Amino acid sequence: MTKKAKLTNKRLADLQALEELPDDQIDTTDIPEILDWTGAKRGVFYRPAKQQITLRLDADVISWFKAHAQGGRGYQTDINRALREHVIRSDRGSTS
Repeated sequence: MTKKAKLTNKRLADLQALEELPDDQIDTTDIPEILDWTGAKRGVFYRPAKQQITLRLDADVISWFKAHAQGGRGYQTDINRALREHVIRSDRGSTS
């Protein structure tokens, strides 16, 4: 079990002030831009909790995802990604 660090009020205020700044006013000169991502690893820092469920999907939908997955593997991840993108788009539409 990992401990979550609690943010101090000052740190929260600093983050809020930074969030309100336009991008062009944030000084990032001390942070070099990374142009080569060949050694990057996905999912190292953030992994949402997974929940196993039974879900009935149309056979043609599953077939499509399997056919478009590289080597037929990873299609469940692709389905999850498609659902997440739908949720994000729906949330954006409901807040405007």
